[in-house]
Amino acid sequence: MRLGDYRKSRGWTQSGLATRLGVAANTVARYERGRLPDREVLERIIALTAGRVTPNDWFSLPEVPEARRRRRAPGAPPSPIVLFTDFGFEGPYTGQMKAALARDAPGVPVIDLFADAPAFDSQASAYLLAAYAQEFPLESVFLAVVDPGVGGQRAALAVAAGGRWFVGPDNGLAAIAARRGADAEVWQIVWRPERLSTSFHGRDLFAPVAAALGLGECPGVDSPAPLTARRRDGAAMVGKAWPDDLARIVYIDVFGNAMTGLRAATLPANARLGVGGWKLAGAQTFSDVAAGAAFWYENANGLAEIAVNGDCAERRLGLAVGAPVTVLGGV
Repeated sequence: MRLGDYRKSRGWTQSGLATRLGVAANTVARYERGRLPDREVLERIIALTAGRVTPNDWFSLPEVPEARRRRRAPGAPPSPIVLFTDFGFEGPYTGQMKAALARDAPGVPVIDLFADAPAFDSQASAYLLAAYAQEFPLESVFLAVVDPGVGGQRAALAVAAGGRWFVGPDNGLAAIAARRGADAEVWQIVWRPERLSTSFHGRDLFAPVAAALGLGECPGVDSPAPLTARRRDGAAMVGKAWPDDLARIVYIDVFGNAMTGLRAATLPANARLGVGGWKLAGAQTFSDVAAGAAFWYENANGLAEIAVNGDCAERRLGLAVGAPVTVLGGV
């Protein structure tokens, strides 16, 4: 008897069976799609079902081809999962999302990048994400959640671009990374968990998808949950019409320096930046200007950043996230 048939005969959900077996619900989904459990879990299944489900019951299932299930060879190290959210540093949200990752991808490293991305602002966040993703190793999985439309009609995406993965809502958050990355592939996640909060897709939907990608699995129409997905035309992504560079302030760091959505390499030589009535010349670094002087420079991730040497640019210049920035000619 197949595991899924036995589960349904008992009236159990996948989550209920997972609890009895001591595994995650999406792991049960994989077993029901043809993944053979390891020996320890298999022994639990045989005991739980009083021998009605045995190893032989897996061999009649249409197993997903190994080449489609995994991107890397068995035994290869897992990909890091990188958190990029607007959840803030306080409250339970980041911790709950990490708990889901620990459940579904134990042992996979999780890196905190931004917990203070521009709140509710997927456009500003998209330029930050694209700039900072380049510093991470290939195969990294970015779990990116800036999702003011959570619970609405927007799609859930897994985007492969530049050798990295981006998991999150289709609200433009991954659009700039997809545009700048080579050979971008866009997958719309059609899987939905049995428990899906209308207000916390980061924990219930996106985290399981990121966990599976971190373990080296692949999305596809015949892939096991949670990576059951269909290909999307990248041109249909929200944000495809956004500019290559965003001429406004997208982030203010703990020192009060203001990052723009402009890549410094795209600016004219000797360009000045206009913001809030100020006209700022460029410099290579802080020590090139006098103490208390305002200027802009290329930050460590390639963005044009506004600063005051030895002081807080946010306070001194009256800056805020969202403020427009004008590129002016040099003097």
